[in-house]
Amino acid sequence: MRLMSKAVLGATAAASILAFTAMGASAAIVCRGNVCWHAQESYDYPPSARVIVHPDDWQGGPGITFREHEGRGYWNGNRWTDW
Repeated sequence: MRLMSKAVLGATAAASILAFTAMGASAAIVCRGNVCWHAQESYDYPPSARVIVHPDDWQGGPGITFREHEGRGYWNGNRWTDW
C-alpha cells in the first residue's frame, strides 16, 4: 500500500508541474510587416490589425525590428494601437 501512495503522490506532482509549464507557454511573437513584439498572453487580434502570430521561439531574419510595449494592442507603423 505504501508503494501505491508514493506512485499516486508522484503522479500528482508530475501533473502539477506539467500544468504549471503549460500556463507559461502562451507567450508568442507577433509581427505586422517587419515590426515584431513579444505578447505575454494569447489574444484574438482584430482582422484590421493584419498581424502574424509566431511561436515564442521564432527568430526573425534580417530587416526584422523588435519593439516592445505593455498591454493589449499592436504596432501600426510607429504608433501603438490599443484595442
